[in-house]
Amino acid sequence: MREVCLVVPCFDEAKRLPRAAFATFLDVHPAFAICFVDDGSRDGTRALLDTMCAERPEQISVTALPVNGGKAAAVRAGMLAVASQRVARVIGYWDADLSTPLDEAERLLAALDADPACAVALGSRVKRAGAAVERRLVRHLLGRLFATLATLTVGLSVYDSQCGAKLFRASVVPRLFEAPFTTRWLFDLELLVRLQQAGASLGTAVEVPLGAWREVGGSKLKIRDMLAVPFLLLQIRRRR
Repeated sequence: MREVCLVVPCFDEAKRLPRAAFATFLDVHPAFAICFVDDGSRDGTRALLDTMCAERPEQISVTALPVNGGKAAAVRAGMLAVASQRVARVIGYWDADLSTPLDEAERLLAALDADPACAVALGSRVKRAGAAVERRLVRHLLGRLFATLATLTVGLSVYDSQCGAKLFRASVVPRLFEAPFTTRWLFDLELLVRLQQAGASLGTAVEVPLGAWREVGGSKLKIRDMLAVPFLLLQIRRRR
């Protein structure tokens, strides 16, 4: 059994997937594995992922979705697939662009292992002394606005729920990911709401300030997605 398996959702990533970075990380961390999820890509992503899997079948697997369902559906499919195979004691998800360096997974794993009651470790993009967090001011301000709205709407106080770097104890994954998500990209917040509703039966979450994070261009989020945030938060609140 692997120590950690990271689920990496991919949609039309053939030209920008940092293939060498994944290979180098797995060379240095033999206890880690990666499950790439092809979210109905229309370019050569599937062929690229299949090639990577063939080169390193003991550490890389591919879950393919027939049509594009969005990041929430892709992450959910990958997390449930890995959990059903029982190949790792910890399962997480990571952004394909590696805005969070893969080495940061060790930081999250250490925080998870430090507290037996902790079920989820969340990467948090906190600008602080000694951390290389590169984020545009407008993105930072939007993040603070979202955190405030989330607190007011669903009553969840989290500094950075939307960072795409999270680790879960494998035992809690089936319950947290069993039901489809209400939204396509606020599923991170939905997961924390589900954890809060479960109470002590699943465990707690801890935010882990990242040592490094950099903003990568090519985000698939549009302005209309940002404008829809208040309505999406209300949907999550109604589903509580």
